[in-house]
Amino acid sequence: MTEETKIYRLSEVEQHKDRSSTWIVINNSVYDVTSFLEEHPGGEEVLLEKAGGDSTEDFEDVGHSTDARTLMEKYKIGELHEEDRFEQKSKEESAPATNSRCCII
Repeated sequence: MTEETKIYRLSEVEQHKDRSSTWIVINNSVYDVTSFLEEHPGGEEVLLEKAGGDSTEDFEDVGHSTDARTLMEKYKIGELHEEDRFEQKSKEESAPATNSRCCII
């Protein structure tokens, strides 16, 4: 039996932008990171700053590890509605600079 993916409107995501309920969008997937705030190696402020909106560019710019990307699946709650999806940059445009810092998550 296959579980159906939950679809969220951007207006729903925008309502979850504080410490009590923190949702972010990365690559048009919706994540509830509320329980991850205190564990985030970059500090909870980084997540709260982008809460309720798209964090794709910031997430990709940091150069998150494979482990971080795997861990994300634990917090994924659905996908952004087709009409609300953010345009994604090409790989060349979003590739991190060669001298950029990298972190675990």
